[in-house]
Amino acid sequence: MNPPETQPRTQRTGLAEARAQVAVQLRALVTPGPRMADEWACVASVMLAIALAHAMDAQMVAWAAFTAFVLLKSEPAETLLRGVLRIVGTVAGTLLALAVVPYAAHSLPLAMVAAALVGAVGLYGMLTARRAYAWLLFGLTFEMILLDKLARPDLDTLWFARTRLLEVCAGTLACVLVSLAAATLARRKWLAGRGQTSPRMRWQPHAARHAAQAGLALACLPLLHALFGLPELPQAAVTIMAVMIVPVTGLGASGFVPVTRRLVHRALGCLAGGALALVVLLVAQGSAPVLIAGTALGIVIGRHIENGLPRVTYLGLQFTLAVLVVLVPDSYADVRIEPAVLRLVSVGVGMAVLEPILLAWHLLAPGERSQQRVQDSDTSE
Repeated sequence: MNPPETQPRTQRTGLAEARAQVAVQLRALVTPGPRMADEWACVASVMLAIALAHAMDAQMVAWAAFTAFVLLKSEPAETLLRGVLRIVGTVAGTLLALAVVPYAAHSLPLAMVAAALVGAVGLYGMLTARRAYAWLLFGLTFEMILLDKLARPDLDTLWFARTRLLEVCAGTLACVLVSLAAATLARRKWLAGRGQTSPRMRWQPHAARHAAQAGLALACLPLLHALFGLPELPQAAVTIMAVMIVPVTGLGASGFVPVTRRLVHRALGCLAGGALALVVLLVAQGSAPVLIAGTALGIVIGRHIENGLPRVTYLGLQFTLAVLVVLVPDSYADVRIEPAVLRLVSVGVGMAVLEPILLAWHLLAPGERSQQRVQDSDTSE
């Protein structure tokens, strides 16, 4: 513990460093260069995805915008690969859902088992497989269709699957076209970086345990719906799977600390993005051009945080997604703040279900406490 007389000096030093960092980031925000080019490429990608989604008659345009934002990478080959994997994973998850959900929707035990098994398999594949992104979308798509069907028994599952695929295709096409255009303007080769995929892991017990914990949390969601009718369970499933994506090397005996950190960043990002979206809504008063400009601003700020602040990268992503869920409605005549509130609710539900499971294992797991503390401190954000 620092002596009392040194504490104010330490606090002043930390505050000065924080101010300096903020000043650096603000200057970088308006400084032309590769970082600014990437941020505005994200804006172009999202706007093109919105236009394509409307042209394709997709019914959830924000999901196309999400896809266009999260897929865009600096190299066209990487963007294309991730887009293909997202489509493949979405199709695989959809086909399984079309086969299983009609039965699971009428059987709580089957719904719980299906949610647990498919979610755990998808997450384990995300943590260990060579084509990890496809495994993640496989699990996410299945969970969303299953839980949407439970929440809305009259939902046309085939229609839902169709529009979800259209949205993913619109977002993928948009980000690939923008990535190719950006590479052409920068005189980079389109296929630079191809083949840079992660090696396949063999059996990984820590990853399997981690995925099983996620599966247990996902199994609780159909039960909670049956008992309490809680809202936003599909997005709660997305929260559970997304925050459990941590490096396998950082898991050790327990993933409690890194996952909790990601949950906190997800909540803070949703709050901050929702606050900006609310300000834009109040200023816009229904004006579509102002809403579009606010969307662009949110994308630039969120991507700027992702690119420049490694310790809060995930917060920057969640900031942008919260902005998109509010400011990219299916119709600008129906723009509301409620989607951001519901997204935050889904984070709370996911946290309430997942944290007790992780904490129980963290407290009961045998040994390795000192080793775990070291691994948690080294875990990537």
